Amino acid sequence: MGETIAKNKKAYHDYHIEEKLEAGIVLKGSEIKAIRAGRVNLKDSFIRIDNGEAVLYNAHIGLLETTHHYYRHEERGPRKLLLHKKQINKLAQAVSRDGMTIVPLSMYYNDKNIVKVQIGIAKGKKLHDKRQDLKEKDMKRDIDRAMKEF
Repeated sequence: MGETIAKNKKAYHDYHIEEKLEAGIVLKGSEIKAIRAGRVNLKDSFIRIDNGEAVLYNAHIGLLETTHHYYRHEERGPRKLLLHKKQINKLAQAVSRDGMTIVPLSMYYNDKNIVKVQIGIAKGKKLHDKRQDLKEKDMKRDIDRAMKEF
């Protein structure tokens, strides 16, 4: 995995990630330029299987001021993900189980400087699980602070 463009921190907070996959993404030229400028937000995005294709919904890729109105893209439009048929079938089976969903975890450049999306098969967390994670995070921060002072 190369340089990270955007992370979906909310996904790690709201879900237990059971499995991760790498997927390509179909983008227009104006979207690539906006991604290279860092105008990406994956916070409320999700992935759905439509007609045998994986599609990323609600991922925000902002517009650049220099983009001509003819070439502009939808900021929150659906974007097709590039996966093998076996992987799509595996995702469809996982989602058919109760409480499972597919979420984008991060967007990054691979070693060939191509934009990829890391997706995860996830199960929703309960409220007490979220509280436990926050407690562990606070304890780790306190331990690191104490070790630094010592």
